[in-house]
Amino acid sequence: MRTWKVRRGLLAAAVAGGLLLTGCGGGGNTDRASDNSQRERRGTAPVLPAPGPASPGTGDAATPDERQDGKDRGFAPPPDYLSTFALDVDTASYGFARRTLAEGRLPDPATVRPEEFVNSFRQDYPRPGGDGFSVNVDGARTDEEGWSLLRVGLATRGDGADGERPPAALTFVIDVSGSMAEPGRLDLVKESLGIMTDKLRDDDSVALVTFSDSAEKILPMTRLGDHRGKVHSAVDAMEPTQSTNVEAGIRTGYDTAVGGRRDGATNRVVLLSDALANTGETSADGILERISDARSEHGITLFGVGVGSDYGDALMERLADKGDGHTTYVSDSEEARKVFCEQLPANIELRARDAKAQVAFDPKTVKQFRLIGYDNRAVADDDFRDDTVDGGEVGPGHTVTALYAVRMRPATSGHVATASVRWLDPGNRAPHEESNEIESGDLEGGLRDADHGLRTAAVAAYFADALRQGAPSGTTSGPEPMSTSTASPSGQPLPGAPPLAELARNAEELSSDGDRDKALSDLATAVRQADRLTGGYEGGGGGGEDEGEIKG
Repeated sequence: MRTWKVRRGLLAAAVAGGLLLTGCGGGGNTDRASDNSQRERRGTAPVLPAPGPASPGTGDAATPDERQDGKDRGFAPPPDYLSTFALDVDTASYGFARRTLAEGRLPDPATVRPEEFVNSFRQDYPRPGGDGFSVNVDGARTDEEGWSLLRVGLATRGDGADGERPPAALTFVIDVSGSMAEPGRLDLVKESLGIMTDKLRDDDSVALVTFSDSAEKILPMTRLGDHRGKVHSAVDAMEPTQSTNVEAGIRTGYDTAVGGRRDGATNRVVLLSDALANTGETSADGILERISDARSEHGITLFGVGVGSDYGDALMERLADKGDGHTTYVSDSEEARKVFCEQLPANIELRARDAKAQVAFDPKTVKQFRLIGYDNRAVADDDFRDDTVDGGEVGPGHTVTALYAVRMRPATSGHVATASVRWLDPGNRAPHEESNEIESGDLEGGLRDADHGLRTAAVAAYFADALRQGAPSGTTSGPEPMSTSTASPSGQPLPGAPPLAELARNAEELSSDGDRDKALSDLATAVRQADRLTGGYEGGGGGGEDEGEIKG
């Protein structure tokens, strides 16, 4: 097991953060030396190297030979060596892809977000002792010569031993439009709400808003206590009706949340819908503009739960991202119970607001890099420490994983990258940072010998990348053009990408590696389904002596 190295650097004095809502639980060497010396001082933030563009003649540009033999894929190195993005803990893209594959269809590549595939799997990163993040960095060589996968893993503290947390004031906004009549939609939502109502604490409060062509508040903010029967009756009475006016539902939901807001409680809007808006304002930006004051003045965030075989993925993702929240997707009772009895706490209470990550690659050792996913979460490099720029919201017990494909310079060693995360305290909005570094020696091992979590993340990322292209991984070699923050799909797979059949075997081996949860066997099933739907293509990917192997 790799030894994790964690360094802490605080920009402001440490402050107490929010308590867990339990939901159902009742540059060069000189620059780097300067960076290290500053990080060692308590109470100061780490200073990231920000190397500029390589000078002509330094060997950074692709040579004619490299372009001709394909090693450089026909693109120039990145203009700088910084990668900056807002954190994201959404998982809806993976859940919806699994549902689509189970129905015998390949998902639309536009709905495939690799970071949501990767973040759907539990990672055993060390947790910080207090509020904020631990920062963990490791990696391994892929089977394509010169290329490695680098993993940045962030984790927040879970609940305390006594499970203490503030009360919750939750406004549920439920889609009762005609499209929700399909089995696995409104029936699943009603079942989920019933379970959750019985599990919440007496001092928690719930409000219910339904919407179709218009919206209606069917239950004002109600302290549960002896009033659970009221909630059950209101939920049981829901029936599908007409059109889908998401705007009306969210607007009424936020009005209800603001009117029933409780000081000292966790106040949040939870949207349950197939997000197939067809009445009123149907764009996410237009909808959110209607409730911008509620978001900015009262800090009420949005948690989106998607359902249905036809699902407005783009709308739900945009709503959650711009509504300072998260999304997930459920397709059956088991997933619904997990969301409302396990995930809901981590998606309501916050450990960090406006969290952003920045990875600074060392140009002396790194030739090229690519952030896998996070395409919609790009942040300008100069905005990393601008605390007015929106980031991501992260709850207790969360892990966030970012994978990079990194091409190392031949015959070099030493510092590879510095990864930092910056966030605001959810209570007083004081800024904090933490950082960690990785050296070339940490990338010497092969992917098949890496720890379980890194291999799992690699399988998930390769799977998403194959689906994103609409064809099996391994049909061509090499990554797309590099970018310093994010990269959009170009039709070329990740370095060392194995065929889908082999990915499925890798997932199966990972699922049988000790006491692992069902999620990995579900992943193997999904990859098998994708392999069959694409004709079981067994083309090679990446080259190398042990092509495509990521064994458990």
